[in-house]
Amino acid sequence: MKIAVMGGTGPQGRGLAYRFALAGHEVIIGSRDADRARATAEEITDKAGDAAGHVGGDANAAAAGTAEVVLLAVPYKGHDELVASLAAELSGKIVISCVNPLGFDANGPYGLTVPAGSAAEEAQLAVPDARIVGAFHHVSAVRLWKHEGLLNDEDVLVCGDDDEANGVVAELSAAVTGRTGIIAGRLRLAHQLETLTGVLISINKRYKTHSGVQISGL
Repeated sequence: MKIAVMGGTGPQGRGLAYRFALAGHEVIIGSRDADRARATAEEITDKAGDAAGHVGGDANAAAAGTAEVVLLAVPYKGHDELVASLAAELSGKIVISCVNPLGFDANGPYGLTVPAGSAAEEAQLAVPDARIVGAFHHVSAVRLWKHEGLLNDEDVLVCGDDDEANGVVAELSAAVTGRTGIIAGRLRLAHQLETLTGVLISINKRYKTHSGVQISGL
């Protein structure tokens, strides 16, 4: 597939773009700065090697406009403005949100109050005919970029209101873990997935690790 990664110059976006490229997908990095996007694309290409799918870079609107699937991997601050600016490019497409609305204070990370319930639901309100799916929230950016091989000790949890879109994203999850993602429920559960990332960050700090999520019993 051709996947555009908005925020692809950041740690999470770069790591996911790298994994998608390794799996043979065509990836285009999106950024406000097209030159920075192209520089990140070259970095991913060098790391992934010749067997990977093509990786390019462009400004956000151009990147999103040419893709089949768009991944939102941007900071929550400015998220609403970015999604609104890309409404035409996102219309009708599968849009994956891994945005985590988190705050940090002296006691560590905590989930922010989001009027719509979650960043994913805010994106759905901004672009009603986009097929929004929440996924990849809790996969460590460090492990995505530095770990050798698939993250086969983790599961990707997927939530959304469009069954076909959920299935596509669940299959894309294999690029990260080597197996199909787990469809966890409707888009309203994105709030729980987004704030779960704060729990993992807290665990990581305490135990000096990069923790993940694996579902048992399936």
